[in-house]
Amino acid sequence: MMQQTEEGLQTVLQDTFALYTQALDQQEAKLRSQEIGIVQSIGQGIAKIAGLPNVQSEEIVCFTGGSLGLVFNLDPEEVGVVLLDSSEQLQSGTEVRRTGKVLDVPVGDALLGRVIDPLGRPLDGKGVVRTSQRRPAERDAPSIMDRAPVNVPLQTGIKAIDALIPIGRGQRELILGDRQTGKSGLALDTIINQKGKNILCIYCAIGQRSAAVAKVIADLNEHEAFAYTTVVMAAAEKPPGLQYVAPYAATAMAEYFADQGRDVLIIYDDLTNHARTYREISLLMRRPPGREAYPGDIFYIHSRLLERSIHLNTKRGGGSLTALPIIETEAQNIAAYIPTNLISITDGQIYLSPILFQKGVLPAIDIGKSVSRVGGKTQLPAYRTVSGDLRLSYSQFEELEAFSRFGTRLEESTRLTLERGRRVREILKQKQYAPMPAAVQIAVMLSVTAGLLDSVPITKIAIAELAIAQAISTELADLCLQIESGSVLKDADRDALLKVATTAICASLRDAPRTQQRFAIATVVKDTTDPKDAKNTTDPKDTKDTTDPKDTKE
Repeated sequence: MMQQTEEGLQTVLQDTFALYTQALDQQEAKLRSQEIGIVQSIGQGIAKIAGLPNVQSEEIVCFTGGSLGLVFNLDPEEVGVVLLDSSEQLQSGTEVRRTGKVLDVPVGDALLGRVIDPLGRPLDGKGVVRTSQRRPAERDAPSIMDRAPVNVPLQTGIKAIDALIPIGRGQRELILGDRQTGKSGLALDTIINQKGKNILCIYCAIGQRSAAVAKVIADLNEHEAFAYTTVVMAAAEKPPGLQYVAPYAATAMAEYFADQGRDVLIIYDDLTNHARTYREISLLMRRPPGREAYPGDIFYIHSRLLERSIHLNTKRGGGSLTALPIIETEAQNIAAYIPTNLISITDGQIYLSPILFQKGVLPAIDIGKSVSRVGGKTQLPAYRTVSGDLRLSYSQFEELEAFSRFGTRLEESTRLTLERGRRVREILKQKQYAPMPAAVQIAVMLSVTAGLLDSVPITKIAIAELAIAQAISTELADLCLQIESGSVLKDADRDALLKVATTAICASLRDAPRTQQRFAIATVVKDTTDPKDAKNTTDPKDTKDTTDPKDTKE
């Protein structure tokens, strides 16, 4: 028995070695040409290379030691390469090899909940990102025939935006304003509001401080929004080339999900740093400067990026890619070069005013200078019932308020318009990281436009708003679901919302002082008496004083 086993094993080994021998005999060494260049000089984030006669534009080249570079200039005598890694180990004479590949990035579900650089390398200490597919960072935008109209809303959870400047899935809405006016906070609120809505998010940080990005990641984790978010980070201390390719790499990752029929939101924070990085690279490469020293194709690098934001038709899966690019203005100058470029590329803009920010109107959205060119087509039908005339009336209020500062004696109707406008402005205020559901927004807006808050003191508006939100969510849960599913707001539904809101307002002010309570009750009967004048009258209906409350000293 043992002898038979040994003979069988010997036969198997002989057959195996015979196969190896046969394979080696048939193997022929194939010669492969490989182009090698030599580094001539190293600059700040760039390298000039001699050789590589057949290298192509935007091809990846590999330096000795593993550092990567992106071919940027193709000159007759040399090749200009943008470095994607640190240049500390590079020097004149270092060898460079072609890879024959363009810049590509990993794509897939494994990217969700991770922090990576534009090349897909992990920055969060959780190990290598393992994906089965890769995609080129630069792709042509889908054709017109592959697109569908933008008609599905993307709820931000911010009242001023969802009611007055609606954003749709597949839209490109620019966020701009001076430094420290809340631009990134607006984008983060939008990401947090996508929880449970089956929308994936990608936050692309371009030229930001590492500490600032770390705070963003901590906030996303705190509000349980990091599980469906990918952070692509090219910090300010990284090479300019890495910052330049960051938005294109992040878009390629987002396009993978959109092509699968999923909805994606991408934040570019911010494209001002991207434009400055591209200007720096172009000037180092001796490209001719234009206006404000930017190269002539500065418009094209952003237009080809944002043109990839889409809403695909049903044949392509029906996915969408919504872009919220952020740019920084200087001294409120929205007519500068880069802001005007991006305003003309995008489908609308949200302007954050430093003046409103200093006054404590947060978010500091300037309604007059903000616009959504897609408009009400992307809003839930119930919004149109509430916010139809709100934008126009609020703009009129701002003009009247500026005029009333001259101390002019005002008519009663004008004074009532000012009081209503001040309450609308107070209602539009919202704390950061506190997104509001669409149904609750509609109930609050309906309350202020119907006059239920006209006699509530300004200092109590926030309390009344909280009471309305809690009452609507608990007592009219079914109606809230209907509104958020796209149902039209009927007259009966409107009356139900107003009834619950009225009760909530009274209850919220029940513990207030007697004078405030009297005017809270007067709100229910839609009395328009100014609370400041109530002490001088026995019956609120008999008041005939039409002077401004500010003029009571006369």
